[in-house]
Amino acid sequence: MTGLSLPEVTPSGHIVVGVDTHKYAHVAAVLDTTAGLRSTLSVSTDRNGFERLLAWAGSFGRIIAFGIEGTGSYGASLTSFVRQHDITVIEVSRPDRRLRRLNGKSDTLDAENAARAVLSGAATAIPKVASGTAEMVRQLKVAYDTAVKARTAAMVTLKAMLIHAQDDLRASTEGKTPVALARTLARLRPGSLKDTTDSNRHVLRTLSRRWLSLDEEARSLDRMIHDLVQKAVPQLVEAYGISTHIAAEILIVVGDNPERIKSEAALAKLAGVSPIPASSGMTSGRYRINRGGHRQLNAAIYRAAIVRMRSHEPTKAYVARRTAEGKTKRDIVRCLKRYIVREVYRLLRHGPKLTKYTT
Repeated sequence: MTGLSLPEVTPSGHIVVGVDTHKYAHVAAVLDTTAGLRSTLSVSTDRNGFERLLAWAGSFGRIIAFGIEGTGSYGASLTSFVRQHDITVIEVSRPDRRLRRLNGKSDTLDAENAARAVLSGAATAIPKVASGTAEMVRQLKVAYDTAVKARTAAMVTLKAMLIHAQDDLRASTEGKTPVALARTLARLRPGSLKDTTDSNRHVLRTLSRRWLSLDEEARSLDRMIHDLVQKAVPQLVEAYGISTHIAAEILIVVGDNPERIKSEAALAKLAGVSPIPASSGMTSGRYRINRGGHRQLNAAIYRAAIVRMRSHEPTKAYVARRTAEGKTKRDIVRCLKRYIVREVYRLLRHGPKLTKYTT
């Protein structure tokens, strides 16, 4: 009995390139729209490697798009390089863990899956442009956040060590603000190390000077962030309850190409404030809180909602009305976060416009 052989499929000449990114090497796979997987390649993560990758991919036909994993981390340089050649880039998420357990895991498989995700339409996200004000704010915010965290740790340690200081030193620093405390202890002149009193004074002076240095660093970065945000999105900072750092967090997530976010619902999902259907069986019409999205942006929107609940008269009236209807505080905050995202989207796309609270 003779087996049947399937006819060879002729390549269409239209391809999608999937790339699995790493620190030192990227693995790419070329997928033809009709003939399937054509070839794979590993290149270095430098300009020479990127040029080799682009020339290699172009030899198989017209490139429809690149599907790249980690466009904001290891794939950022490749994403920028590909965009400079006017080629569409789609951000691809990691493959589902269950599928990885079933089908195995390798760099070439991940690259092929990235290409298939783009070709099938499962991956559609346009990555952020990392070359403008939003990226500048993001980098400064990273340095600011780490400085603030280190400053807090320095003050906690300083106060803990102050407990073991001499009685007169503790009495002289009683009730001082963190700045005054640090400045006072930074002026200590401990002598040679003869006992624990000397070592304690050395430690207090070191920690105080560290705190003062970190405080100046954080303040300097904060001023730079404020100036950039004011120039980029002044309409956001003018909105009630949205501080400079909340606006900075919004700007970081939206990026320098906000047009990639097609609707306010898309922004709400990105922020993790869109309700998710939770109906099953005999239940219907139920929703649950979205646990996904960008958690820092979600936290920023939450802070704006709390500020409005405390001192914004239209919001206070809305909270009173919804409370009378039997809504819990948790439900009300969730609704307010959705309203704020709607307002943010309109401010980013259309400029200032008053948001009215309805049901």
